[in-house]
Amino acid sequence: MSFTPAPHVTQHWALSKPSATGKRGMVVSQVRAAAEAGVSILDAGGNAIDAAVGTALALASAEPWNSGLGGIGFALVHRAGQAKADVVDFGPVAPSGLNPSVFKLTGRMKNDLFAWPEVEGDANIHGPLSFAIPSAVAGYDLMLKQWGKLPIAEIAAPAIALAQRGLPQDWYTTLKVASSASVLKLYKESARIYLPGGLPPVAPYQGKPGFLRQGNLPSTLERLAHAGLDDFYHGDIARTLVADVRSLGGVLNATDLSNCRARIFPATEYQWRGRTLQLTGGLTAAPTMMRVLDQMQSVPYGKAPDAAWYTALSRAMKTAYAERLEGLGDADPMAAETCTTHITVCDAEGTVVTMTTTLLSSMGSRVVLPDSGVLMNNGVMWFDPNPNALNAIAPGKRPLTNMSPIILKDGDRPWLAVGASGGRRILASVAQIMTFVADFGMTLDEAAHHPRIDVSGPDGCSADIRLPPDVIAALEADGPTEVVEHGVMPINFACPNAILLHADGSRTGISDAASPWSAAVTQA
Repeated sequence: MSFTPAPHVTQHWALSKPSATGKRGMVVSQVRAAAEAGVSILDAGGNAIDAAVGTALALASAEPWNSGLGGIGFALVHRAGQAKADVVDFGPVAPSGLNPSVFKLTGRMKNDLFAWPEVEGDANIHGPLSFAIPSAVAGYDLMLKQWGKLPIAEIAAPAIALAQRGLPQDWYTTLKVASSASVLKLYKESARIYLPGGLPPVAPYQGKPGFLRQGNLPSTLERLAHAGLDDFYHGDIARTLVADVRSLGGVLNATDLSNCRARIFPATEYQWRGRTLQLTGGLTAAPTMMRVLDQMQSVPYGKAPDAAWYTALSRAMKTAYAERLEGLGDADPMAAETCTTHITVCDAEGTVVTMTTTLLSSMGSRVVLPDSGVLMNNGVMWFDPNPNALNAIAPGKRPLTNMSPIILKDGDRPWLAVGASGGRRILASVAQIMTFVADFGMTLDEAAHHPRIDVSGPDGCSADIRLPPDVIAALEADGPTEVVEHGVMPINFACPNAILLHADGSRTGISDAASPWSAAVTQA
């Protein structure tokens, strides 16, 4: 008797995630507790901007592997009654004291998660020299000063409550911490918090999981609520950040913090099949997404995406990525695994915020600053350590990122807001969710559960195992194709979430089906 095992699959169940529908405000987040925090801010009289910032602050403790006070990001804000969205850019900037010569090349290429030349000790990937200037708090502060309604003390209150409770010690926390444990253990405060007894926290065999306190993060959130978000850059918190970085051997300094500025500018607009797509532009995935759509303009759209459509999309994305890399040198860590979060919010008046924030890698630099409890980003990894590269490491420089929040408007009214986490996979995810709803007439529930492809570079395609056999066969005939699962880990597809604002005033929101903690929460 001979037996050939079938390909292994991780999950023998059907993925499903409930949507939420209402006629007032709504928050969609990768953590339900953070979405609930955002809705509580709406209930207290806050608007979508207040709720988005409150949700992001809550995620600092509720989802530390993806974002936090030590991160960066981009947001699109389309205020009710306005014809066009604004971009809030709080993207990465290298510290002024960053010295490229300290990143010594080994002569090898990274052969695991990164496409860059290898640096001695992976100093560009983790540790104190990997920090970009943490601009997330500056972005939140600017958003609130421009458009917020509530005082920061009210906006931060739910985040403080979640931080005081701590991070849930369930199986998902075990999985996420374990995946970074080999590097977390190198840094004293990180290991103390996330590796009690030298091992990742483990959920109890039975009963309810406990909670893990994340060092001094609750106190830092309390200080921000009392002194204002600017304290992160000019006050007591700034002083503790600088002192901790100095003691660890980093170069981020007081001048970097005091000069940190978020920027607001008009959204980039792109006409797409009778509607207007609004994008962040600049140093995000937006230009590449527009090149994909340029090529898809002439592709026939039937009643449902078929083999020919998926093949055309795969080709368009490969071409767009080839142009991205050719025009920008190697200005994008195409093979780098990144961990990001996305928040989509609307309020009763119709203001919409779609915001992506990140620490870059999972748990960023893996360095928790002890006096503040802030987990720092590893934004220096966005730069090519090759000193002759176009995107080489340099002080004060801004790198290209993969973030791509979008708002598709119908006339001047925000209609569909989408964004995703997932690094290089974001573009494919956002583009497909948008087109499933806008061009194939799917409901938001159908779009969120429909299998997708991913193209993250010019040379290959990943296809969801749930796609019809003729689609997979067509993709394989067209070029290298890997058939993969859409699950919790490995993360083969980005994790999108979205809100659709219907003409009758109702709204539907949904989060990624494979994200175990995510949810759309609506005001009652």
